[in-house]
Amino acid sequence: MLNQQNQKLRQIMAKNLRDMRLASHISQEELAELCGLHRTYISDIERSNRNISIDNIERIAKALHLTAAELLTERGKGNEDC
Repeated sequence: MLNQQNQKLRQIMAKNLRDMRLASHISQEELAELCGLHRTYISDIERSNRNISIDNIERIAKALHLTAAELLTERGKGNEDC
């Protein structure tokens, strides 16, 4: 069950990251440069293929002017204002 919860959180992070990056009109490459990460790492996160560290979640959130919680909170189910 824990693995399913981890996978769901990874999928939430992936969707939020992609949605918020696109809303900010920046490419994966630009975001990667802003956070000091590699473009393929950002791509892997957006496809739920990475088990990302807390430190990197924070770096990405700061680059997008968000909180880590905003990247990890499921949106769309009554949370449209998040």
